[in-house]
Amino acid sequence: MTNSIDFSTWDELLQRYADAGGRVNYRGWKAEGADVLKAWLATLADVDLAAVTDADARLALWLNAYNAIAISQVLEVYPIASIRPKVLGIPNWLAFLDFFTRSNSIIGGKKYSLNQIEHAILRPLFAEPRIHFALVCAAVGCPLLRRGAYFPESVRAQLEADASRFIRNPDKVRYDAEKKTLYLSKIFDWYGEDFVKAAGSVAGYAGGYLGPEAAVSNEWAIVFLPYDWNLNQVEN
Repeated sequence: MTNSIDFSTWDELLQRYADAGGRVNYRGWKAEGADVLKAWLATLADVDLAAVTDADARLALWLNAYNAIAISQVLEVYPIASIRPKVLGIPNWLAFLDFFTRSNSIIGGKKYSLNQIEHAILRPLFAEPRIHFALVCAAVGCPLLRRGAYFPESVRAQLEADASRFIRNPDKVRYDAEKKTLYLSKIFDWYGEDFVKAAGSVAGYAGGYLGPEAAVSNEWAIVFLPYDWNLNQVEN
């Protein structure tokens, strides 16, 4: 087992196959770098988690692992149009559920699924709501995939940048001051309790990033936007 984690390979892959808009060149990644990603994920099996005592190092590890596993799972079945596939026009909910619940990835000698990383580790152990602007399950509705890895020395600043980018993106968050209405990504609905714990209310959390010019208050109505499950792929 080792307590050293090298994120450089993952960082290089993201720089090569993700663009500035968070879209991924899955076609090129599958043809040229799928095995490289698998090999890097395999190195996480030997990480001695008990020896990684720095909280930011652990946070960076789990964020990178989640996003890398999601991309690896897409590459296994690519080409696909969505992580919520359809059969005869009907969503294949079993395949959708399997994407999040399969425990095929070994980290520190134990198998994990995407759901386990998010709900059993990141959310309860870090109490860091900004993770919701960093975890990318390969859907367009997700946060934009960062074009680079998270690193222990900068992960908190990276999360702050991710949160600001997400909330200031009108595709994810927008407001109508005249109607006193906030239009929010479903992420604020699904994980509302995390934002309430951090800022007292969902509106308060979003408003903190929108700035005083938005004048958001808890009296405003909230409308949750439709979530786009289409694959966050570069259009070839």
